Amino acid sequence: MESIPNCPVCQSEHTYHDGTFYVCPECAHEWDPNQETSTNDELQVKDSNGNLLVDGDDIILIKDLKLKGSSTVLKKGAKAKGIRLVDGDHEIDCKVDGMKVMLKACFVKKA
Repeated sequence: MESIPNCPVCQSEHTYHDGTFYVCPECAHEWDPNQETSTNDELQVKDSNGNLLVDGDDIILIKDLKLKGSSTVLKKGAKAKGIRLVDGDHEIDCKVDGMKVMLKACFVKKA
């Protein structure tokens, strides 16, 4: 019989197998047992093409983006150098055309 591992997030022993995933009923974490799990809490952010982004990368906008509360539009093809990854709703902190902005990774590609 296969031994079901404890939850990697909360270490609960009450995990169960659901299809191809393991599920923790206490913290609602789901994970694939066939994927490698990182033991540290590194932030992994992928661009619109699935490329892994890291701090210091250069990115390019893939579509025009209107800034909230402003009439300013960031144009498709605008480049940001030396990005910083942050945890939260908007994963990228950078400067585009001299303005400090936070962007979602789905609107950029790695330069």
